Amino acid sequence: MRLLCALAVLPVLALAGCHSAYVETTVSNHTAQPMQLIEVDYPSASFGTQTLAPGATFHYRFKVLGEGKMKLIYTDTANQEKKFDGPLLKEGAEGPLTITIADNGVQWQPGPHVLPAN
Repeated sequence: MRLLCALAVLPVLALAGCHSAYVETTVSNHTAQPMQLIEVDYPSASFGTQTLAPGATFHYRFKVLGEGKMKLIYTDTANQEKKFDGPLLKEGAEGPLTITIADNGVQWQPGPHVLPAN
């Protein structure tokens, strides 16, 4: 009976030791205008949404494979494409990242484990 209990606990212990690093991203529109064709590029991939209304947020979780700088691209109401460079990400980065689009530009707020150590 003890052996059976011990064998039943092994898979739970094995799963408890596994950890996948993900960056939990929130993109927020803090302007009075809707944004179109929002794209966030990160090392090895990208994500985005068709529109982001004023005051709205968009959430996305991704795994960083490789190393490189992030970039935000969107189209404003005048059909002008806007590009903003973001932080450098390294493979294994994890934690929260907030990208705030405001009238005066874009603010990137990474959590403590998102950016590489100096």
